[in-house]
Amino acid sequence: MPFGDFVNAIPPLGFLAIHVVLFAAGAFFAWRSFGAGATSLGWGFALFALAEISYMTYHLDWTTFLFAHTISEVLDFLAFALVFAAVSRTLLARSANAARA
Repeated sequence: MPFGDFVNAIPPLGFLAIHVVLFAAGAFFAWRSFGAGATSLGWGFALFALAEISYMTYHLDWTTFLFAHTISEVLDFLAFALVFAAVSRTLLARSANAARA
């Protein structure tokens, strides 16, 4: 038996609930980021929310696992890159302002 086989005992509704909660969190943070004028962060969180929708398509039997997982991983990577870039830009700007003061 491969490691993690116990996960197969979790009903699909459980996985769907997890992805719905994560989608809601991503959508909420995107909405807050756009509202604060942090568009890079907003798009990062929006891409994360889209990745969660992609994961849900598998649990709803609309797509295959590998298709949904691959699309989701690409969206998650892009989301991570945007969030990292936005946070780095903010920290670098603060550092530059602190050096001037």
